[in-house]
Amino acid sequence: RRRARVRHCSARPREFAFARSFGPAPSRLYRVADPSPRQPRRAPTPAASRTAFSRATPTRKMSVESLRAELMDQSLDMPRRFRALFALRSVGGDASVSALLDSLRDPSALFKHEVAFALGQMQATGAVETLKAMLRDESEHSMVRHEAAEALGAIASDECLEALETASEDSSQVVRETAVLALQRFRYAQAKRRDAQAKNARADAKAPSSPPSARPDERAGSAKEQLSASTNDHQQSLDEPDSPYISVDPVPAAPSDVPTHALRATLLDESASLWDRYGAMFALRNRGDPCDVAKALGSVLIHSDSALLKHEVCYVLGQIQEKGDGARAALRATLENQNEHPMVRHEAAEAIGSIAADDTEALLLKFRHDNDRIVAESCEVALDIMQSEISGEFVPLVVEPPRAAA
Repeated sequence: RRRARVRHCSARPREFAFARSFGPAPSRLYRVADPSPRQPRRAPTPAASRTAFSRATPTRKMSVESLRAELMDQSLDMPRRFRALFALRSVGGDASVSALLDSLRDPSALFKHEVAFALGQMQATGAVETLKAMLRDESEHSMVRHEAAEALGAIASDECLEALETASEDSSQVVRETAVLALQRFRYAQAKRRDAQAKNARADAKAPSSPPSARPDERAGSAKEQLSASTNDHQQSLDEPDSPYISVDPVPAAPSDVPTHALRATLLDESASLWDRYGAMFALRNRGDPCDVAKALGSVLIHSDSALLKHEVCYVLGQIQEKGDGARAALRATLENQNEHPMVRHEAAEAIGSIAADDTEALLLKFRHDNDRIVAESCEVALDIMQSEISGEFVPLVVEPPRAAA
């Protein structure tokens, strides 16, 4: 959802397992895995299918234009369209952002929410006006409006402020709580950037003739955690330099000097603010024992009244991919609970797919036919995630450079 043990992402339809390259290279090679973004990739297994990937698997050439066509084609199944969505997110650039924006006319709330998420993760400033309109539109599903607000908080440009302030008083609890967190993240990100600018200015004044020092987002080893510079001027590594995940989190992790037992207590404290509980959760995710973290998160799923917090808990469980019985039981109960908010059930389904335990495929097959379209489509995507995790098979995708104008 960065440090000595850098993890690569492959989770909820929030982070495809892409081998990402940056800069103006004429073509980029991506490894398309599960259609899900914020999650760290597991350590490679000794399986031949995984180790022989680069030698034996043929590549599939696609362009931004062909990815756009797949993204917009509502006759295709949802997993395939999600793969196109996250391929475009990984490629970046104005053409990818344009394709994502055009796809928001889709009738699927799940699809629109995922597009909004991708635009926020790309920190695409060109999407701000569309995201603001989505946030204001009370006819949109609350999950879509929530994701629009979270995306505006991730982008954190000045144009986002007014819409978030208005949404912080929205009648929908999910939208209102998201906007409040996004406002806090906006102010946090703005302060971090001002501090960085002041630090750079002082360094320039002291040594004007020296070569400029590398920005935090240019340090060695961090390239895979950055989004394309052409669409992301607000680098995540500036906000979250210590996270091993490439996701732009809605709240920064709590400081590293806060002990683990205090983080756990804050996470479980129903009287604590969402900002503090989120920060504790991301700090535990970054540096805690996965088994212990999963147990604490499972407890939150069972006892918390906040749909917003529970949906993020499911997301983090999908990131850490802990197979312990406790967390899996909590995710199962969440998916099965017909009274739970659909965005929480959605995240539970995709976390189950990402964890890919052998005994949960039947559960996803069952709820692929749920009466709630968001849940049904989420299970369809989750099954695709699960198959990719189990098989270790990836489809190499060569994204061709755009054609030169005649």
